[in-house]
Amino acid sequence: MLLARTLQKMFFMETSEDDINAEEYPTEIHDYLTTFEKSLSSVDEMLKTMMSVPRSELLYKLEPLEQAKLDLVSAYTLNSMFWVYLATQGINPKEHPVKQELERIRTYMNKVKEIADKKKASKLDKGAASRFVRNALWEPSPENERTSKTPAKGKKRKMD
Repeated sequence: MLLARTLQKMFFMETSEDDINAEEYPTEIHDYLTTFEKSLSSVDEMLKTMMSVPRSELLYKLEPLEQAKLDLVSAYTLNSMFWVYLATQGINPKEHPVKQELERIRTYMNKVKEIADKKKASKLDKGAASRFVRNALWEPSPENERTSKTPAKGKKRKMD
């Protein structure tokens, strides 16, 4: 939350509307800056909502897999915001350890996704499947076995 506030102050909060218009920056990026400001406000609101509930209470209500997802999203968001902060300070984030941290978090996110997908996958009930196959197959009754073993009566054809 501190990072979001810092970014907002750096870009928007410390300057008045007149200062923004008076600044010399290309007008083409005005829409991008406006969108960026809205995004920062949205992130700030989400962080306020998340921070309003004690972490222990929030985690208590969630299942372990959901807890892992929450922790990963939180860590990824924080590191992404730090990436943006580094970029605003003129530091290349691609050469900073934050890049490896984001990759590490993505790896764990993929592992959690695999676990969630396995959990959602349908499971085979072997007993039900064997009953289904057994009932679907024709089994000759003892009466049918006797008649099917005796050769069919009828005219025999001569082979030329």
